[in-house]
Amino acid sequence: MQFIITDAGLARTRAIHLSGTRMLLAMMTLSLLLMAMAAGLYHWVFLKGAREGWPVIGSLVRLVVHDEFEQRDRFMRENIDAMARKLGAMQARMLQLDALGERVGGLAGVNTNDLKTGDGRGGVLVQARPLSLQELQATVSDLDQITGERTDLLTLMESRLIDARLKKMMIPTQAPIPSAHIGSPFGWRIDPFTGRQALHTGLDFQAQVGTTIQAAAGGVVVTAQSHPDYGNMVEVDHGNNLVTRYAHASRLLVKQGDLVRRGQALALVGTTGRSTGPHLHFEVLVQGVQQDPRRFLEAAQGSAPVVAQAAPAAARPH
Repeated sequence: MQFIITDAGLARTRAIHLSGTRMLLAMMTLSLLLMAMAAGLYHWVFLKGAREGWPVIGSLVRLVVHDEFEQRDRFMRENIDAMARKLGAMQARMLQLDALGERVGGLAGVNTNDLKTGDGRGGVLVQARPLSLQELQATVSDLDQITGERTDLLTLMESRLIDARLKKMMIPTQAPIPSAHIGSPFGWRIDPFTGRQALHTGLDFQAQVGTTIQAAAGGVVVTAQSHPDYGNMVEVDHGNNLVTRYAHASRLLVKQGDLVRRGQALALVGTTGRSTGPHLHFEVLVQGVQQDPRRFLEAAQGSAPVVAQAAPAAARPH
């Protein structure tokens, strides 16, 4: 493309040659300049009209701002309603947890009503009307406080249940040789060595040499040695002045100071010490006094619970 520029005063002309590419660039540059000028003019007129309250522009500004506020309020309302519904569901779950906590508290021996604060309903109930942001924040704060209280309560109940389970595990209610036949029971009998009446201070479990002797409950091994009368003997302390004794073993499998669990192998059946044949002599001592082991073993079969209380001192064996 060629442009010819004529100067009348100087009576001369000047020719400008533009290729297609230059022409396209020139048009794009001109368009950008026009767009920038229009945007600047629109921005200036719009701001000036908004500040000075021109009728048409002022109405347009109010319409835009009102629509923006409505959208923001609608967005916030939808989010608050969604949070309120979730909060209501959480409060319903809290009521279920309270009911479950009361049942578990009964098992743990904890009166949950004495440890709760407030009405025990999980905070402010969400009504049918929309909640304000302040009400929602207050409800969340109440629920957070109650959640902390319930956590402490459940921790206490867990501790009580664990203590009860540990105490149960520390009571010798498992037979040291489950399948063995009981020979001599606890009580007075004719002594096989002297032929005189004497107190038998434990239970005799008849078994072959080498049969495994198990711990009747968990505890700490306080004695693992040979005794003139009991032969190879193991004693396990279960706490609360409660000790079990396992006598006449052929071999000991534990040593003093070992921690043992219920059912753990302690020794092997033998006939060492004051014994007439292979068997396990099993004793239960409360405050150092022998008790009838059947009271403890039968407790595992659903009979009355065993109370670790020493009976009057009895005559010592042998």
